[in-house]
Amino acid sequence: MKGISSAFFIVAVCAALGGMVWGIQMAATGDHVLSPAHGHLNLIGWVSFAIFGFYYHLVPAAGQGLLPKLHFALSAAGLGLIVPGIAMAIASHNEMLAKLGSVLTLAGMLVFFVVVLRTIRK
Repeated sequence: MKGISSAFFIVAVCAALGGMVWGIQMAATGDHVLSPAHGHLNLIGWVSFAIFGFYYHLVPAAGQGLLPKLHFALSAAGLGLIVPGIAMAIASHNEMLAKLGSVLTLAGMLVFFVVVLRTIRK
């Protein structure tokens, strides 16, 4: 596995490890208040990033050009903002980080949609 697919997989595994450690910490303390942020880390970080990595690995043509790099940048930035943003929103702080992370995550998925359509048409 090389290129963009490996980049997505590295983030996916890091998110899975972080999510597991966080889940164990929540179970150990009995404090599950931040479970929505934990869930987003697992679903966006581990599941979505792994699926993206598999797609780019299985369809090498999809990983060519600027769009896959843009997809990775938007998705990684979105993940990096949405998880702490949700935690901050739950703690009654500003929701701006969660909102920005949500928009970046959505933008990343829209770029992936274009990548998939572009690849299917070839």
